[in-house]
Amino acid sequence: MNNIDKVKVEAHIMNESQDLKQKKTFFSRIFKTKTPDQLISDASKNALKKTLGVFDLTVLGIGAIIGAGIFTLSGTAAVGSIDHPGAGPALMISFIFAGVACALAALCYAEFASMIPVAGSAYTYTFATLGELAAWLIGWILLLEYAIGNITVACGWSGYLFNFLKGFSFLPQWLVNPPVWLVNDYRSAILKLQSLKVPNPEAHIPHMTPDISFAILNFQIHIPSIPFCVNLPALLIIAVIVGFLYKGIQESTRMAAVMVLLKTAVILLFIFAGMFYVKPAHWVPFAPNGFSGIIAGAFMVFFAYIGFDAVSTAAEEAKNATRDIPIGIMTSLTVCTLIYMAVAAVLTGIIPWNQIDAHAPVAAALRIIHLDWAAGLVALGAVAGLTSVLLVMQLGATRILFAMSRDRLLPSIISKLHPKFKTPHINTILCGLLVCVGTLFLDLDAAAQLCSIGTLTVFAIVCLGVIILRITDPNRVRPFTVPYTPSIISIGIFFGLIGLGIGYCLKNMIYGLVIGSVIGAIAGLIGDIVKVKALKFFSEIAIPFYGMVICCSLAFMGVPVRAFYQFIVWVIVGLVIYFVYGYKKANLPLEDAENQVIQIEDEKTLQKV
Repeated sequence: MNNIDKVKVEAHIMNESQDLKQKKTFFSRIFKTKTPDQLISDASKNALKKTLGVFDLTVLGIGAIIGAGIFTLSGTAAVGSIDHPGAGPALMISFIFAGVACALAALCYAEFASMIPVAGSAYTYTFATLGELAAWLIGWILLLEYAIGNITVACGWSGYLFNFLKGFSFLPQWLVNPPVWLVNDYRSAILKLQSLKVPNPEAHIPHMTPDISFAILNFQIHIPSIPFCVNLPALLIIAVIVGFLYKGIQESTRMAAVMVLLKTAVILLFIFAGMFYVKPAHWVPFAPNGFSGIIAGAFMVFFAYIGFDAVSTAAEEAKNATRDIPIGIMTSLTVCTLIYMAVAAVLTGIIPWNQIDAHAPVAAALRIIHLDWAAGLVALGAVAGLTSVLLVMQLGATRILFAMSRDRLLPSIISKLHPKFKTPHINTILCGLLVCVGTLFLDLDAAAQLCSIGTLTVFAIVCLGVIILRITDPNRVRPFTVPYTPSIISIGIFFGLIGLGIGYCLKNMIYGLVIGSVIGAIAGLIGDIVKVKALKFFSEIAIPFYGMVICCSLAFMGVPVRAFYQFIVWVIVGLVIYFVYGYKKANLPLEDAENQVIQIEDEKTLQKV
């Protein structure tokens, strides 16, 4: 071999070595994790002030949870739509399914929040277990939950506002019954006109441009006109919320404190006033669309439980996060689930399930039974309640962006503070614009479905993260640990689920469930006696494992095809942003300007929410 050949071989080997090194660097970057200690240390450099106690966190969670689920989604979940079947009176069971899944996920959130008490919620927890890329995706999906979820809440707020205004006979008709195209997106406006039996509904909606048709090289091209539909009340309330958050959380929470009390009072009013009008005959058939309707209902209302996630986003601001966050999460979740079930029982008991109003179900039900005075008060409480939900969820979206910006996955300007109000004003405006644009294109159902699949995905990832951290860092001190489940129960449930699946194929689900559970219980008992380590470990992670399974099952069985494709598009957009910006910038050293210590003084009154 001559010298020229040797040089070529050496150059080829060097190039291969560099390529291998680049590939190794690429994969080590996207799967790079941060230890809990590192996350806490990073947060301390750019920290939020610790002002929240256990009562404050519990009220924060209740304020976020109660609202959308009761006042808005209970209607569409019970009645159904063209995209999904309704649960009917079995909506009570749907809330139980969603509540159980949330309870399992909540325990996992509690373990993480006590171990890593910093802002960012599931985003931060994923960074500690699955790495940078997965953390970015979770943060991006959380933004979908909070920001796009506010579209659902804003649409419900608009519906209850006009339900409330109908109680004032002296108001002009143009205010009480405005044109359908001025209070709905295009899809909702068309469906509304069709439900009113209006012929040619498209003709009743104004268009900004005419139809254009022309031919190019014998090809006929048609450009349809652009309709003008806008939910004006929804846009206005979003602008008001953004204005409050822009100026400061102190002013925001003063407004929200009154609203939380008001909405709680009117919910209790609905339950106690409506319970005397419940007719058990309305609960028959109990599940008109069978098991598929129950699962679809659970999927639809799942996003309403995002409230306890809002509690964990405030972990960095808790005085004693290791104790208070788990208590706040579980207490708010338990209280709200019981209230949800009570409202669902009364709602489907006072009127037939297929007559429930999808946009303002609670107030409309009271009007049907001629309790107009109560309907007016409930509509007022719904407006207040949904306003507080808008406030807390919009605040949550800004906190997620704040955490991602702190990790340099997003530009540092997103975490820049206003010189006077000391609030992340640019961050707040961006989130507000996202919600406003979304109201132009997404209806209540579409937004709720997107949020539900996002919520289920995040919950499943958090459950998986607990399992991974148990394997990679088993000796870490955990102030709160997901409870241990005895093998006879954990293995029994596992084999029971297998038996249920086999029984479904053989058209005898009960028999399969019983046989599988008995076999599993015996196996678990034997495993405890002979001390099988694998069974012991599975019992330790049984709750996060089953939480992950239930969340994935609900997402798989409940998500409509349209929502699934929209969710995939959102994830792809997030991946593009990560590789274009976040991947390149995240490893760069911090600039001096980014080392500012952020202490938002007005955060101390967030407890009043």
